[in-house]
Amino acid sequence: MPSPERPVIGFLSDFGFDGAAAICRGVMLSIARDAQIVDISHSVAKYAIREGAYLLWAALPWLPVGVHVAVVDPGVGTERRPIGLRTGRGDLLVGPDNGLLLPAARRLGGATEARLLEHRDWMLPNTSATFHGRDIFAPMAAHLAVGEPFERVGRLLAEDSLVALEFAAPVVEEGLVSTTVLHVDSFGNLRLAGGVAELAAALGPIEPGTRLEIELPDSMRPRDEHARYARTFGETSAGDLLLYEDSSGNLALAESSGNAGRRLDVEPGARLGIRRA
Repeated sequence: MPSPERPVIGFLSDFGFDGAAAICRGVMLSIARDAQIVDISHSVAKYAIREGAYLLWAALPWLPVGVHVAVVDPGVGTERRPIGLRTGRGDLLVGPDNGLLLPAARRLGGATEARLLEHRDWMLPNTSATFHGRDIFAPMAAHLAVGEPFERVGRLLAEDSLVALEFAAPVVEEGLVSTTVLHVDSFGNLRLAGGVAELAAALGPIEPGTRLEIELPDSMRPRDEHARYARTFGETSAGDLLLYEDSSGNLALAESSGNAGRRLDVEPGARLGIRRA
């Protein structure tokens, strides 16, 4: 007889690796001993809600349906609400009501139900004002992972009462795509708003090798750079700038065998323009 599947808990935070993430995992495992905890990232920039939301959006479609807890929470201890969301795919998302969860929920079929986390028996007995990841979010996620009903976490919330967060959208004009850096990954690649469809709408059909001009108005040294469109890193030489379609279907800008973020002096939120060279 096959054994029952072990529950999956996805976990993302800006805690780094100084012990806070391990403490939260310990709390979850003390309640859900068989849980498989998938560490999505704990290197989100401190307090960077939008970056955490992007990484959650990018990762969760590839995780099994489960309970996912995210903690990037500069408002911990204030009146910001702890919430849980049920998604159309069947996942349960747990975290602060600061916009962190909503983009991922939309990508998983939408937030079909939102609830306030207020069931005291599913929190640690002594709830601190500064570590809700340990005291509220981790134990709530673990109770849900072992099959406790979502309805018991607390009262229903109207979706339009939740703090909204939208990623920047590209602006398409004839001959120009104006886009925004959504994330700079650990390789220094710039993950951009918009995809190949927007690029083609502005510039016409783009083939590998097409030369492009990259406008950098928000760089520490505003200027233009040249890049080529490529399908893979292997189509370019070390040091070349390339524009490509990333694994999430968005455009991205990279330096082959290098670090585009450092080379171009840009951070998340910076604007870029893309036109034919």
